[in-house]
Amino acid sequence: MILHITSKQEWLDAQERGEYVAPSLTSEGFIHCSTDKQILNVANAFYRGRTDLVVLSLDETRIRSKVKWEAPAGPPAENISEADLFPHVYGPINLDAIASVLDFQPDSETGLFTSQSLPSNR
Repeated sequence: MILHITSKQEWLDAQERGEYVAPSLTSEGFIHCSTDKQILNVANAFYRGRTDLVVLSLDETRIRSKVKWEAPAGPPAENISEADLFPHVYGPINLDAIASVLDFQPDSETGLFTSQSLPSNR
């Protein structure tokens, strides 16, 4: 499984549209995704304190668009090196590739995402 962080509203929009399209698909040409080991570092680097998020758990074998494993697209965030490969989806994500949608909340005191932010039943 690969993971993608998005807002609850973008997820609702995807359900109405019939496919998931992140803003980065238009601006960068692909949808950023992460692995289990990368997700918390990515969340804390780019989404710290946000309380309107979900994580899409994606079955990579069911995604119809091309998936490439590549170096980080921007400057590496804390605890992420340029040697880390990230899954990038080069097109919309078909809804039947989404295995689960998990509420994703940071710690209420620190705003940081921790291992408790994601249920273990992914």
